[in-house]
Amino acid sequence: MALVPCQVLRVAILLSYCSILCNYKAIEMPSHQTYGGSWKFLTFIDLFVVAVFWTIYAYDREMIYPKLLDNFIPGWLNHGMHTTVLPFILIEMRTSHHQYPSRSSGLAAICTFSVGYILWVCWVHRVTGMWVYPFLEHIGSGARIIFFGSTTILMNFLYLLGEVLNSYIWDTQRSMEEEKERPKLE
Repeated sequence: MALVPCQVLRVAILLSYCSILCNYKAIEMPSHQTYGGSWKFLTFIDLFVVAVFWTIYAYDREMIYPKLLDNFIPGWLNHGMHTTVLPFILIEMRTSHHQYPSRSSGLAAICTFSVGYILWVCWVHRVTGMWVYPFLEHIGSGARIIFFGSTTILMNFLYLLGEVLNSYIWDTQRSMEEEKERPKLE
């Protein structure tokens, strides 16, 4: 019996959930002791993928995910790459405390990653003559520069948002735990 897409998606979600349990404090792992273990401080940046992909998709599907791709990448897999990321970001934010590096180091890492990715996209275009994201073909070079700059700014904003939310969630939880542990004086 062949696996149908919904069964594959269920297995993928189950495996992702199991990896969350194994990787985030359900089992004590050495990576939790490391500074920023496994680049955990970049996780909230995945929200960028969800937001930008679906915004452009809603505007004009052909600009980001042409119908031709449906022949190679089924719709359920597209959602696996661009939709299911969001709930896992939220689950991870709630289940795993992230130890962020200094703000300047974190923002430098985000900018370095962003510039590296932009250079890779441009290199692929230079070598193949095709843009990795079809919408880049429809805008001028000045608009591309503005787009790349604004996406870098958006990624920095999302990094800072993740840092603030992480601090809020875990500082609130820590203070509630400390409140429970204090002996009640009567």
